Amino acid sequence: MTTRTALSAAATPPWRLVRTGWPWRSLAYLAAGLVPAALPMALLIGIELLRPGRTALIGLLVAALLVVVAAGPLIAGFDRRRLRLVDDRPLPARPPLRLAEPSTWREIGYAVLSACVAWWLDLAVVLLSLLPPLMLISAPLQPSGPGAELPADPWFAALLCAAGLIMLPLAAYPITAWAGARGAIARAVLAPSDTDLVEVMRSRQRLAAGFDSERRRIERDLHDGAQQRLVALSVTLGLARLQVTDDHTVAPLLDDAKQQTAAALAELRELIRGVHPQVLSDRGLAAAIRDIAGRSPVPVELDLRLDGRLPAPVEATAYFAVNEALANLARHSSAAGGRVSAWTQDRRLMLEVHDDGAGGADPARGTGLTGLADRAAAVGGRLLLASPPGGPTLLRVELPCER
Repeated sequence: MTTRTALSAAATPPWRLVRTGWPWRSLAYLAAGLVPAALPMALLIGIELLRPGRTALIGLLVAALLVVVAAGPLIAGFDRRRLRLVDDRPLPARPPLRLAEPSTWREIGYAVLSACVAWWLDLAVVLLSLLPPLMLISAPLQPSGPGAELPADPWFAALLCAAGLIMLPLAAYPITAWAGARGAIARAVLAPSDTDLVEVMRSRQRLAAGFDSERRRIERDLHDGAQQRLVALSVTLGLARLQVTDDHTVAPLLDDAKQQTAAALAELRELIRGVHPQVLSDRGLAAAIRDIAGRSPVPVELDLRLDGRLPAPVEATAYFAVNEALANLARHSSAAGGRVSAWTQDRRLMLEVHDDGAGGADPARGTGLTGLADRAAAVGGRLLLASPPGGPTLLRVELPCER
């Protein structure tokens, strides 16, 4: 089984650990901890050089703490990147940085501890692990004489050097284990996740992706199969109608059959458009929304601020959300008009459908809105609904859209 974390590597036998890159990666991870510590170290050096009074010292400490807090998201982002040195497992997407989000304050708190406290522990572990073997290895280079700790005997110095070389691989254990533990703490703080929940979300994403693939297959089968057969049947009926006179007893039956075929073909094309709209694949979300609004029996105003294409799952989810919302608007709201707005903000697609109808929309009374909420959740988004009795109704969908 492939080892993916430094903490797991520390449990392997010594002859295996020293032949891997985990000790070096762990050492680099701990050494990188000096980067966020640059500000506190600069502060300590400045205090030593300036020797300010008590009031100025308190002011400097408060100012440094505020700077560290302000730089918290940057330090946390750096820690997420260096975590790859000791943990090969992918990290979940970073949530938006908002002051109201607990994750933002969790990152700031971690950044303060990392910059002011944790690097001291990292440095202590590295020095205590490497200093004894390095001191023994350098024994032949150390001066001997009166007052020297080591005797002048070169054989004894060589023996100490050999002992240091034997001890040096053992230093990989505390360094790797401590770096692995620090990485586990960083992952728990910066990217908390419940394993079962992550697996459920991944299964929902796979189901959504499989559902979209199946929709596309059905759309191709209907378009290339049933639709073409109905077109051929309509042509055949038209040719047959040309072969009979208007007063023939079969003529009305052929006319009726041709009309029913045309109606069935129109319904099939509408069904194909609902299964997977070709305009969405060819021209993108904005064009697909305009197509839906153009076919709505209720006038719909559009405010679309979308530049370029979005990820396919996001476009599909947003399209079906608008489609369902405008269908409900036409059937149940008694609205005189509606409005669809779409824009991107903070790497998220924001979609709003507003109407001036009677309100009272309730997801518990149907599966449409519940299905849309599940579909939005499958791609990491959410659906919000405000529809008090008497109206108006506002449907809001927020979807992450990493380009």
